[in-house]
Amino acid sequence: MKRLSLAALALAASFGTPAAALDLSTMTPAEKAAFGEAVKSYLMENPEVLVEAINKLEERQQAAQADNDKVLVQTNADDIFHFAGDWVGGNPDGDVTMVEFIDYKCTYCKKAYEVVDEVLKKDGKVRFVVKEFPILSDQSVLAARFALATRMVAGDAAYEKVHNALMVFRGDITLDSLKRLAADEKIDAEAVITKMNTEEVTAVLRANAQLAERMAISGTPAFVVGGQLLRGYAPAEAMAQIIADERG
Repeated sequence: MKRLSLAALALAASFGTPAAALDLSTMTPAEKAAFGEAVKSYLMENPEVLVEAINKLEERQQAAQADNDKVLVQTNADDIFHFAGDWVGGNPDGDVTMVEFIDYKCTYCKKAYEVVDEVLKKDGKVRFVVKEFPILSDQSVLAARFALATRMVAGDAAYEKVHNALMVFRGDITLDSLKRLAADEKIDAEAVITKMNTEEVTAVLRANAQLAERMAISGTPAFVVGGQLLRGYAPAEAMAQIIADERG
């Protein structure tokens, strides 16, 4: 019935017929059959009408999704931008905040890492927040716990080193590989490993997972830039434009 109604509206528009006049309930079975054949004939001759209608519907759905995402960002703003469990980089006093939900085993997160690095270097007024959101594998969880434990044991500077190292790391993430990473960065690996499975670390991961659920974020990377929510990867030019839009 939805397809027929769409076609009927398209046919009515082509004939200049008011949409209100298209009341199929008042038609006899023979009239409905004739009308259906007329609609089918019209659409077979003018298939671009359906393409245009579908494109318009998608535009409206995207606009509605964007509006809904803005409401989600506003509703959860404190947890998104000011959660104490998250590391803050870039310019802490920047005029636009970029928040990224990351998983260290996510290929597109590693690709996005290069984009974020480029944006932060070119734009000195972006505040950057990392949300550990390990969803892909046990290795993801291990890496996230190690990164968070590093921050709790050794501070923000140590976390930044570990975060950067994990974002470019390509092998299997194991306790042995994490110990080697810690040794390379001159971090007390045993102290960090002891901290990894504490409730303090678990609480941060739990809070980020609950926030992602409220935000309908089910994959990584995902970004919140100012008031906009971006589910997925974006090249540097697109990210820079989003930031400019937020400033505008």
